Amino acid sequence: MTNTCIEFDDVIAGYKDFMILNNLSFEVPQGSITLLIGPNGAGKSTVLKTLFGLLKPRQGRITLNGRDITGANPRQLLAQGIAFVPQGRNLFGQLSVYENLELGGITLRMKTTHERIPEVLDFFPRVKERLHSAAASLSGGEQKQLEIGRALLLRPQVLLIDEPSIGLSPLVVQDVFKLLRRLADQGTTVLMVEQNVKSALKYSDDAIALESGRLVLHKPAADILADPQMDRLFLGGAHTTMAAVRELPAAM
Repeated sequence: MTNTCIEFDDVIAGYKDFMILNNLSFEVPQGSITLLIGPNGAGKSTVLKTLFGLLKPRQGRITLNGRDITGANPRQLLAQGIAFVPQGRNLFGQLSVYENLELGGITLRMKTTHERIPEVLDFFPRVKERLHSAAASLSGGEQKQLEIGRALLLRPQVLLIDEPSIGLSPLVVQDVFKLLRRLADQGTTVLMVEQNVKSALKYSDDAIALESGRLVLHKPAADILADPQMDRLFLGGAHTTMAAVRELPAAM
């Protein structure tokens, strides 16, 4: 039996008086990649922000390995093993690769940070070659790898990653997905939002489909890939996509 790493139980969350997540419940297994899918505004990024403590749930409970983390702030969640790589570029461009990595050890002692940097760089040989270059001089793919590497300094149990493929070439995107797969196979739990759904599903274990902040479907990624409605699901636009999702068997 697979151990549950993350659980949302009847969670309501949003911005001021506008709720995005509506009584959302799901579980994410340990050491897996779970892909969040759905149209714009479905609540995918809001799930990540709520899990990382950037938004406080109005109702419901969130647990990490059975421990209640509802309402914890980002620093507390970093210390408990949750790391977040948000959308876009989030580096200090004028600082070197090494200095950006140092900043990733925000909850660590400097000595520990320096001991872990070589182990993280083993995942990213191209970034390792640019160790003393300004982060802004790296390619888009190298910058994304650096962002992920900075998160890995904390040896997270859970890696949250939002749209990692934005601005990257298809080949580089595949490299990022392969890295995430490797991390999951080594025990890290990955929860990902990604616009390249068909490609991401090939590297994922499960998929959760959301619409208007509610769970529409939760099933193995391989089952979705094998479904004959696949093209209509992911190549027909947001409205067609979710209409087709609702025709599939119900959530697990």
